Amino acid sequence: MQTDHRLIINGDSVTGDQGTFDVINPATLDVVAACPYASIAQLDIAVAAAEQAFKHWQHTPDVELKQTLHRIADRIEASADALASIIVQEQGKPMFLAQAEVGGAVAWTRYTAELEIPVEVLEDSEHKRIELHRKPLGVVGSITPWNWPLMIAVWHIMPALRTGNTVVAKPSGLTPLNTLLLAEIINAEVPPGVMNVVTGEQGIGSAMTGHDKIRKIVFTGSTPTGQTIMRSAASNLKRLTLELGGNDAGIILPDADLDSIAEAIFQTAFLNMGQTCAALKRLYVHDSQYDALCEKLTAIAIRTRICHG
Repeated sequence: MQTDHRLIINGDSVTGDQGTFDVINPATLDVVAACPYASIAQLDIAVAAAEQAFKHWQHTPDVELKQTLHRIADRIEASADALASIIVQEQGKPMFLAQAEVGGAVAWTRYTAELEIPVEVLEDSEHKRIELHRKPLGVVGSITPWNWPLMIAVWHIMPALRTGNTVVAKPSGLTPLNTLLLAEIINAEVPPGVMNVVTGEQGIGSAMTGHDKIRKIVFTGSTPTGQTIMRSAASNLKRLTLELGGNDAGIILPDADLDSIAEAIFQTAFLNMGQTCAALKRLYVHDSQYDALCEKLTAIAIRTRICHG
């Protein structure tokens, strides 16, 4: 794996003003790589670059935006092995799940590329016509977690690019490396300043949420952090998309086929080591199915423990 990692600011690879911090393999506790530690001044430079790039990027024709995202998807696909390897080493997924994450990133990029941004007619009467046109906001700040580091980055970044916005991304300090590679991939297809990445362990995220030049924050993470972001964003009435901690439930009805669903129920609770908002956390079972399902889940748990030691 590459060990010399750099920030991506205005299309350039830049060292961190505050040195580096270690990225740790959670399976072995070995140091995977040294990651650049950005300063608040470097964040300001990245935001200024994104703001400057926005002046031209916002006028990119719709068809060109679509084509650009498809080319980015092609590059992600071509880099699939490298991205999956990084995910395994910095996040801890088994390889098959890391490969699935990369595949999902490709699919979501292509899906986003094909999204339409129609003009909505609100009124078309004898005396007036009112149309709703959706315009790009400007600089979008993306703050991503560690559990699906590539997939969630794609969810944040690609819609922003598709709609003519520019991006400053701050990945989790636990899993920054694949986002840095993703930014390199994107920068091969977009003008300098459109896609920027700053990395660091503390301070950068809070500086982003209060930054007066960032027009929107997209955040995935805990509810308390989301509340803090909402308070910070009030300074300039930022737009917010907050994807906060989930608490998903399953419901077992009287006619459910337990033989066909018991394994999936059990495994879903432990998907990605249980570190995902879609992991099953509550299970409501009809009285008529309760005892039988408990027996099946217990048997699966015992078998899983035996198989995995």
